[in-house]
Amino acid sequence: MANNTEDELLALTLRLLDSIVQGDWAAYSELCDESLTAIEPESHGQLVTGLAFHKFYFDIGLSASRQQATICAPHVRVMNDVAVVAYTRLTQKLDATGSPVTQAVAETRVWQRKQGQWKHVHFHRSA
Repeated sequence: MANNTEDELLALTLRLLDSIVQGDWAAYSELCDESLTAIEPESHGQLVTGLAFHKFYFDIGLSASRQQATICAPHVRVMNDVAVVAYTRLTQKLDATGSPVTQAVAETRVWQRKQGQWKHVHFHRSA
């Protein structure tokens, strides 16, 4: 059974995903720590540090207005001021022909409470 902290972390994670699919850099950068680290398919297995790598994708406008992200089977583990949120992310969108498609990726997001506020500090995304 989820507690308030777990509910808060799931809500923050969904807000983060919504900022990605909507291309909302202001919301994304507000949720993320400046020293964010990540390993994702776009980094080809390399650990990237900071927000510049991610801002590139926001700047070129790859997000589409008709997208939706859903968190499936989440698992939240809180360890004092650090939390891990693991889940499968389903992204629904329209392909080039206008037909709906759904993509699934496994994600792990790490949050750290800094000065009373949760900040996204690391993630790993697998296709």
